[in-house]
Amino acid sequence: MRTVRTIAELQAALDPAATVGLVPTMGAFHAGHSSLFRAARAENDVVVVSLFVNPAQFEAAEDLAAYPRDEAGDAAVAEREGVDVLFATSADELYPGGYATWVEVDGYAQRLEGVFRPGHFRGVATICLKLFNIVRPARAYFGEKDAQQAALVQQLVADLNAAVAIRVLPTVRDDDGLALSSRNSRLTPAHRGAAVALPRALHAGAAAYARGEDAAAAAQRVLDAEPLVVPQYVEVARFDGRLVLAAAARVGGIRLIDNVTLKEDSA
Repeated sequence: MRTVRTIAELQAALDPAATVGLVPTMGAFHAGHSSLFRAARAENDVVVVSLFVNPAQFEAAEDLAAYPRDEAGDAAVAEREGVDVLFATSADELYPGGYATWVEVDGYAQRLEGVFRPGHFRGVATICLKLFNIVRPARAYFGEKDAQQAALVQQLVADLNAAVAIRVLPTVRDDDGLALSSRNSRLTPAHRGAAVALPRALHAGAAAYARGEDAAAAAQRVLDAEPLVVPQYVEVARFDGRLVLAAAARVGGIRLIDNVTLKEDSA
């Protein structure tokens, strides 16, 4: 595996004739990331993983500073999973002096994650489009846990005619049901135990939906019963052909998101 820092180094490392799979990440790799790497490895000649904690996705400087970072550990995971190129770059490389172009995807800034993280999706859309233009992948891989983000990227690709297929893979969970997240490592043992209320709530909501009841209300009741969990939203939404129950909550100051599919919906 090669680790490169600059756009020029990355592009020099890629064979124009090879089929490239891209996995955009902010690092702190876990088994969910590994599932994306393996999927990319199975479908492409070359696998590129970007490792970049994107400042444009963070509203508060303290949240950016607190985001977990472990490049050496991430590089070891990536090499073990058969990644060919790790693009471990910097904000100066991707947003050089005078940078002034941003991508907005209408509709996403006004709902769910967009409400609680102003500017976040502008950062996501911009960095994804930049990576698509830099790497020129045939396919790019995202996790279903970030359902709204995945739907935004699908919209971006469709609207701007980007020549990349988007693969969205199932959420990877711990044995107790908690969705794997880089932020989980920042939970105390007590808060880690409380955090399982989030997947329990979504499971309860899905069961309620199957009975013809209010999925969001059922999930909200479970979250309200856990004093260490502070819900931000619990809502039913359509994302890229799926009807999902999505939720976000703070647990000990750590913000977690999750969702479950209620049904496939092409409407």
